[in-house]
Amino acid sequence: MKIDLFITCLNDALFPRTGVAMTRLLRRLGHEVRFNDAQTCCGQMHFNTGYQKEALGLIRKFVADFRDAEAVVAPSGSCVAFVRDLYPKAAEWAGDEELLREVRLIGERTWELSEFLIKVLGVEDVGASYPHRVTYHPTCHAARLLRVGDAPLRLLRNVRGLHLVELPAGDQCCGFGGTFSVKNPETSTAMLADKVHNVLSTGAEVCTAGDNSCLMHIGGGLARLQSGTGVVHLAEILASVETVNPAAVVEPARFSAEGLA
Repeated sequence: MKIDLFITCLNDALFPRTGVAMTRLLRRLGHEVRFNDAQTCCGQMHFNTGYQKEALGLIRKFVADFRDAEAVVAPSGSCVAFVRDLYPKAAEWAGDEELLREVRLIGERTWELSEFLIKVLGVEDVGASYPHRVTYHPTCHAARLLRVGDAPLRLLRNVRGLHLVELPAGDQCCGFGGTFSVKNPETSTAMLADKVHNVLSTGAEVCTAGDNSCLMHIGGGLARLQSGTGVVHLAEILASVETVNPAAVVEPARFSAEGLA
């Protein structure tokens, strides 16, 4: 299958290792992976904060960038949920019937990584090895809008050497919520404190999730406590075939087409 990567702007700017991991994983499974370096933000933060008109240009660009893709796969339940759930609503708001038709079609071919592996490829064991104690945080958009269910857990349970421990109150939001954490810092921090407490109660070396936005928030809380517990995106665990340092710091660097070589 030909798979087009939708890296998302957050991963592109701050977490390039996740895109590289996705590429290695999907290629290891025998698929052709492509990266259109013309892609930009999907428009989620604009639309969600009241800039619906400005978001329309980004939505149209996304459609143009991925119109011919067989499958679009992203390491972000949040961004994929926006494409599937809010792109049609945005097109209806704009009264653009042609855009509505196109976003519905592209939404049917756009997937979050774990659901793509389980639901489309039918793969539960990706041949990964990650000998660490890990807990999983189900992110809000992936759980509530995409309904990925236990797909990430099924993948993690088949990783060699990985000891998966349940996260107490795992379905509770970590408090990030994009601009919510900026506009409501006190509430966001209180929610983060609960999440960090629950992560630490598991004794896990690593907290993983399918969205680096949430992991950035949780990881910041863990780091400020000097807890020694790291955060690692699900894609990096699934791409791993040897022992790695979960607390390794990755310098930000733009994900690029050259990175697929």
